[in-house]
Amino acid sequence: MATQTPKINSQSIEDLFSVGAHFGLIRSRRHPSAKSYIFGAKNKIEIFDLEKTDALLVKARDFIKEQVKNGGLVLFVGGKNEARDSVQTGGQKALMPYVAGRWLGGTLTNFPEIKKRIARLEDLTSQKEKGELGKYTKKERLLIDREIETLYKSFSGISSMRSLPKVLFVIDPKREHIAVREAHLLHIPVVALASSDCDMRGVEYPIPGNDASVMSITYFVNEIVGAVDSGKALIGKDEKSVNL
Repeated sequence: MATQTPKINSQSIEDLFSVGAHFGLIRSRRHPSAKSYIFGAKNKIEIFDLEKTDALLVKARDFIKEQVKNGGLVLFVGGKNEARDSVQTGGQKALMPYVAGRWLGGTLTNFPEIKKRIARLEDLTSQKEKGELGKYTKKERLLIDREIETLYKSFSGISSMRSLPKVLFVIDPKREHIAVREAHLLHIPVVALASSDCDMRGVEYPIPGNDASVMSITYFVNEIVGAVDSGKALIGKDEKSVNL
């Protein structure tokens, strides 16, 4: 009797195709590690095998769901123009920290210092909201306002991050190589949407796909947000079932 092949989720493949997730880059830019994820080429642009993309997305979602179920934080990272809005919106929807701009070196590896900067932001913001800055001169208040603006731009997305994340979700690990390197130094696994110019071996859970299109990025961010929500829904379920 012939062995049955696993069923393919045709709807997922269709969804991936509709957002342009299949588009890679020209062959000359391809990283050797991406070769096995390429289906072919059209007009010199390489095309990802969406069946493999879908399978790896499912794997990444399951991993994130399990980490969140166990109380872990997922840090969303994507600083390039095409990713910023999606990463910020996704982090806010998931109630998870995010970096939707330039990654500051030491965000993970020098986290105690980062926490001090976040505390400074919170302190100054609180003083301003309570009207406690009146004791300063006009020039001093102007300088404080500028400091608040600078700190907010750099740290507002991670202001709720009281401990190191358990997972990084990265858009374009080649561009965000500093974040990926810091995560690896601290043994924090990385899930990444990675185009054909990225080293797929450099992340624990690569998702080969278009990381340069707003539609594609938004699709994958929403998938990860869904995984986070699924994980949150499972928090405490195992303990409850044991006590029944």
